[in-house]
Amino acid sequence: MEPISDHLLKNLDVLFVGFNPSIRSSVTGHHYANPNNRFWKILYEAGITQRKYNSSEDYQLLEIGYGMTNIVARPTKAADEITKEEYQQGKLELISKIEKFSPKIVCFVGKGVYQQYSGKKDIPWGKQDGAVVAGTVDFVAPSSSGLVRMKMEEVVEIYKELPLLINDTISK
Repeated sequence: MEPISDHLLKNLDVLFVGFNPSIRSSVTGHHYANPNNRFWKILYEAGITQRKYNSSEDYQLLEIGYGMTNIVARPTKAADEITKEEYQQGKLELISKIEKFSPKIVCFVGKGVYQQYSGKKDIPWGKQDGAVVAGTVDFVAPSSSGLVRMKMEEVVEIYKELPLLINDTISK
């Protein structure tokens, strides 16, 4: 299985960070391509995008200020297949990408992603106190996986904080 390309530009409004690509994403070459993943629906319903994008259009989000990457590049069926070594290496690479591309907000798509990145255990949803990389805002949102047991409405409510945070960050 092949890793998929990051979608990165300097000074993005939001960089979305997932665990790692699914097998389906590896096959298609696009982020959040598994039909059970609700990422694209969540972005639209939370008002982050003006329409519901398809995973094949993932690169188009760069045009509206959003980028994508993962903490681990290797595709797997499930996140529990990722090794501690892969997380450690991925964390270092992610910090380097964030320092290089300077997104305003880094949105971690899943508490587990942020736990691996920050080393913190007790993490609230939303904007975090402090950021791992100075000059950015760390934001933790629920995973968009269909396996998540939260109600879709609850997930969307958390993601709805992002446009407000973007406006707040831009106005400073």
